[in-house]
Amino acid sequence: MLCRVRFCLLLTVVSSALTAFAADAQWVEVRSPHFSVITDAGDKRGRQAALHFEQMRTAFGLFLNKSKVSTPVPLQIIAFRNTKEMRQFVPLWKGKPIQLAGLFQGGEDRCFILLDMSLEDPWKVVFHEYGHQLLNGNITFRAQPWFDEGFAEFFSTIQVTGNKVNVGSPSDINYMLLTQNHLLKTTDLFQVVQQSSTYNESGDRRNIFYAQSWLVVHYLYDKRLISQLGAYFDAVGQGKTTDESIQKAFGMSAADFDKTIQKYLQANRFIYYPIPLPEGFDGSAYTVKPVQPLDVRAVFADVHLHSPDYSDAAMQEFQDILKEQPNNQAALRGLGYGYLRKMDVQQAGEYFNKAVEADSNDPRVLYYSAVLAQREIGMHSNPENLVKVQKQLEKAITLDPDFADSYSVLSFILMSEGKPDDAVPVMTKAISLNPRNEQYSLNLAQLYMMQHKYDDAVATLKPLAQDPHSPVAFAAQRLTESAQSMKQAESENRLVKFRVGTDNSAETLSVEAAASIPPAPAAPIAFMKGKLVSVDCSDPKAAELTMTLGPKTWKLHVKDRAHALVIGADVLSCSWTNQRIAVNYRKTGEASGDLVSIEVQ
Repeated sequence: MLCRVRFCLLLTVVSSALTAFAADAQWVEVRSPHFSVITDAGDKRGRQAALHFEQMRTAFGLFLNKSKVSTPVPLQIIAFRNTKEMRQFVPLWKGKPIQLAGLFQGGEDRCFILLDMSLEDPWKVVFHEYGHQLLNGNITFRAQPWFDEGFAEFFSTIQVTGNKVNVGSPSDINYMLLTQNHLLKTTDLFQVVQQSSTYNESGDRRNIFYAQSWLVVHYLYDKRLISQLGAYFDAVGQGKTTDESIQKAFGMSAADFDKTIQKYLQANRFIYYPIPLPEGFDGSAYTVKPVQPLDVRAVFADVHLHSPDYSDAAMQEFQDILKEQPNNQAALRGLGYGYLRKMDVQQAGEYFNKAVEADSNDPRVLYYSAVLAQREIGMHSNPENLVKVQKQLEKAITLDPDFADSYSVLSFILMSEGKPDDAVPVMTKAISLNPRNEQYSLNLAQLYMMQHKYDDAVATLKPLAQDPHSPVAFAAQRLTESAQSMKQAESENRLVKFRVGTDNSAETLSVEAAASIPPAPAAPIAFMKGKLVSVDCSDPKAAELTMTLGPKTWKLHVKDRAHALVIGADVLSCSWTNQRIAVNYRKTGEASGDLVSIEVQ
């Protein structure tokens, strides 16, 4: 009980401190084209922070020849004027805040970057983590930890000189660490996985892993070998050993690669890459507006909600805001999300409804409401509710078109409505925005299976199933087996039933083969030309075409007009009348049939 009292006291102290410094200084929001910076360090420092991240983002795109740089999860930057304020948010070690110049706080729905602007260089730590986010949103191949960490280190040392950004500037810390210690064997470095002690436990070996990963990535760029990296990862994916994969990709054995890297380090001649910035890239056009103290406190509580050390304090902080301003939309939304994480769907729903009433154009609360609905969906979901949630997500996407998970949840809703054909392109869009999210690929494979596109499902699952360290590898293997079984069952003319659980997970997927039934003979495809009289679209999905051929009137049925094969026009239009057409069809009656394709003439 004593510990509980002390914990409550800690929450009270933290909440009081946040209230005090939120009201103590003038907070402003600086908005650049791609970032929002909340700061009490003044307009100039706020612009500087926004400009640094714009420079890094632009340099990343130019360096990797990306015309569009994707950020799959929204990012909020908070720039504190001093270390005392920053300490209210950093992780705790033995009950005390650790010393940090900058902090990246990740989340599925929101990421935060915290900066101590009283320090000369708070950028490097957060640039490393932001480099990871850029990789996740823009690199399609699934790399190993050494490449991801090495690239993040390589990119974190960017320096701005005039109108240029220098990418790959040398790291004195990494260089000194490597020259004072023995390098790891390349085979050991490349075999480190996320579950390895080297990757997770603090100490010299972990520090060397990060530094040597930086060294190898620098070497690959400096020697123009980065294009051969794909061959290495392909070989690993095919089950070849690390030594064999190095030999295939770089034309040398792992032992020779070790010697080459050692010589490269001793030469101490690292190349950096100057990237010219576009004209007018100075931050002068960024907008600045004051932020009210209660809104600042809501942002602080949101950061705490996403931190394991402060999430309980966040709920109280949101409640305190609502005591002063009952309709504070950010606090209502935050409490709703907090209860959603606790699986208290009733409380979450109540706060989300209030948040929507306060601001119906907030993409975050629209998304949260849809996530809540997704978790409540059962086998007998109300179609009207599904349509409502679909509209919420479509509005959220219109307001924030770059947030990948809104597309993922929308795809699930469409699947629940029995629309896998509509769900597939939406899920594909989510993957394009966040290509390394393996759950997205798993979901896409399930949609392909619902469409009976088993080969597409297996191709999507193959890279996931081959990686023994992937968290979804086992699920991918099971799905692959299911897809192959379903394909075999259909080839034997057996009825296949397919189910996906309400949590959209592979573990709840099942395949059932019914007793063998003879296939219905398909009518041959016929062709005719005539005049289209009208298109009846009274059905929400299907359509019926009325066309005349001489004195005879035909009725042609279209199962899904949105996906009808149309030649000479983009889509099948419900307004077409008196139109000359040519059709391919399967006859179902004396003057009726199922449309196969239509050509507008």
